[in-house]
Formats: sequence, C-alpha cells, structure tokens
Amino acid sequence: MGGSIYIEATALERKPLRFDALIGPALLDLSDPWRVAGRVQVNGSAELFDKDGRRPIRVRGRIRAAVDHACDRCLRQLQRGFDSDFDLYFYPMEMIEHGGEAAITLDEAELGFYEGEGVGLADVVREQLLLWLPTRSLCKSDCPGLCPICGADRNEAMCSCRESRADSRWDALKQLQLKR
Repeated sequence: MGGSIYIEATALERKPLRFDALIGPALLDLSDPWRVAGRVQVNGSAELFDKDGRRPIRVRGRIRAAVDHACDRCLRQLQRGFDSDFDLYFYPMEMIEHGGEAAITLDEAELGFYEGEGVGLADVVREQLLLWLPTRSLCKSDCPGLCPICGADRNEAMCSCRESRADSRWDALKQLQLKR
C-alpha cells in the first residue's frame, strides 16, 4: 500500500482499523539535516474509545524507517535506522478549546489532538520520527570534527594548523596596568 491513510473517527465507530502501509518520504518532511531514506513501513491499528464523551482515537503500531543525516562535527553523511513501537491517544480539539480540564490516566500519557474528522497516519509517523531524533548527531562519540582554519576532516588526518584561542578584540585590555 503506498501513500498515506486518513484515520476518521466516524469510520472507527463501526469497527477498528488495521493498517500496514509504506509511506513515501515526500509525506514525511523532517527538519534539516534529517531526511527520510526511502519508504517508511508502519503497521498497527486504530480504534475509537468513548471515555466520558471525549472520544479519543487510539493509534498504536510499529514504525520501521531509515533516516539520512550528517555528523554535527565532521559533516560525514550517515544513516540511522529506527524500529520502534508507539501507542498514542488523539483527542478532539474541542476538548481543549473550551478551556476545560480533563484528567488522563497513565495509559493516556502519550496524547495529541486532532481537528476535523480524524488524524493522518503520515502525521503520526512524522511526529514519532521527530521525537526519536537525537538533538546531536555524531558519527562517533569522540569525533574531532573539521579544522576551523583549513576545513580538513580531523577523522582522516590531523592538519598542521595552529588554532589561536586569543581574540584580538581584547588586546587593548592587555595593555592596561592597574595601580595598586
């Protein structure tokens, strides 16, 4: 199955939805420098609950994806694989528009909101991938990165550049002599 699936709350009133889909990278635009490498496989189910009239949609399943990115220090191109389960609840947006408060259980701790008739599966997958991405991406934990002077990749060879840690803007202060 290609493309994406739209999960409608009214369709879930009749029966739960089972899905096994391949979602193309065009539907899963991640923030730079991350890019989805190929199609993302997602399988699982969606069902509608009636909890105190709030009608959350529960979407759960498994996502398998590969994501391309660059090392934050040396810019080497890398690929990271993801294979993880998810279990989410989506409540109607009207629940919070009226400013009301609602208690949620520990099982509902992973929740979101939907507007209109339901939620798009590609949106669910994109959100999960963004949450799984690390804040810093390194090819190895001790990556020395690029030389700030010549741009050489210090993973491959050390350059002979000398880094000057002194900032010339402070030279005038070095000339000051304090009287005691």
